[in-house]
Amino acid sequence: MNGHNKPLNVSWSRLFLFLPLLAAVVSSHATQKALERLQSVEGAQNKTVERAKYQINLRLNFDLRSYAGSERVRWINRGDRPTAALYFHLYSNLRVGQSMPASGSNSAALVVAEADEPRIEVTEVRSAADNERLTFVLDDQGTTLRVNLREAVAPGGSAEVLLSFKGSVPEIDPDETSITTHVIKQVSAALRGEREIRRARDINFRSRGMMLLGTSYPVLAVHDGGEWQRKIEPSVGDIIFNEVADYEVSVEAASGVMVFTSATELETKSEGETVKTFTGTALRDFAIIAGHGLRVEEAVVGNTTLRSIFLPPHEQAGKRVLAAGTNALRIFTARFGPPPFKTINIAEVPLVAGLGSTEFAGLDVIASAFYVDFDSASMRNLPEIIREQRPSVEQSLEWTVGHLVAHQWWGAAVGNNPAREPVLDEALSCWSA
Repeated sequence: MNGHNKPLNVSWSRLFLFLPLLAAVVSSHATQKALERLQSVEGAQNKTVERAKYQINLRLNFDLRSYAGSERVRWINRGDRPTAALYFHLYSNLRVGQSMPASGSNSAALVVAEADEPRIEVTEVRSAADNERLTFVLDDQGTTLRVNLREAVAPGGSAEVLLSFKGSVPEIDPDETSITTHVIKQVSAALRGEREIRRARDINFRSRGMMLLGTSYPVLAVHDGGEWQRKIEPSVGDIIFNEVADYEVSVEAASGVMVFTSATELETKSEGETVKTFTGTALRDFAIIAGHGLRVEEAVVGNTTLRSIFLPPHEQAGKRVLAAGTNALRIFTARFGPPPFKTINIAEVPLVAGLGSTEFAGLDVIASAFYVDFDSASMRNLPEIIREQRPSVEQSLEWTVGHLVAHQWWGAAVGNNPAREPVLDEALSCWSA
């Protein structure tokens, strides 16, 4: 997952930032190397490869902004020594500039602060082999879960555990997501030369009748070179760093709540509640979008279905996004080969100001603030400084869509550590767009 502060304004400062990076990419043949790595990824996807696997059952309460779930997780030890513990990230518990409140805390300030943040709580862990309870502890201010196994997992061996969890997300004030707030915040950030530290609430919230769950489940930490990459560090960019895994996810929600995810929908059951099942292979994350009355337009390029998801008042912008996405998908498929996913969704979501877009495996998100019709009466009532942004917003939308679609190759298929090497996916995605 990547967050972009200025996705709809290709400023000179951003251009100058990427020019030397892109020059380095081209001069060092990094693009060719990335393509070779992509081909190896595609080859692995076509073979029977044993990967980590998540089987998740999630019950979503849209009205209460909460969820509860269980997951069966298989982990494979690809290191060179045994390990007796598994580590999971609880990204929704990441806080910027403050600690998680202690259990039983009476601090009113902490209570108010926590109400404005998402939260995930693990309630039980069991061994999938014998259903016996396993002990677990939280570290790193509630962002790291350590599960103690009964027996060490030898190199090449695997372990399966069952986790039960629940979570909640905040309601974000619509004013935080408006185009006026977005523009003012971008101008202010440009003048100060600063970028805001990303928060977990940026990708886990409900606002304007839509919900985004970017990190709704415990996910295995990366195990690299025999070591667990345990620490989650707040940054101005990405906070999610996961290994690829196979997913089978069932989402139960009230009838009328539409659900879209990072994977392909296989089955829908409706008996008062609607249960949708999604499956995906070699995904680096699994995000969920939910809402009422969403519109969907789609196109097919090769064997890939591209969908544009938007609110009915934003039909014009939604169709423009589909056209731009279809064009980008066609070009990238011809140059890079087929994308790694059968379905790619591009959805509008009321993201907070300062975050114009973000992407997950198989799911791209653009801030609703930029799904605008400048000829509408409501836009004519906005301040002139906002209306002056029309050329920037409209001309940059196509680039943004191309950039996000490119991330399905660079970042989703060909992975990297976004905190240490953000240039590897960002530069290639910008170059592609």
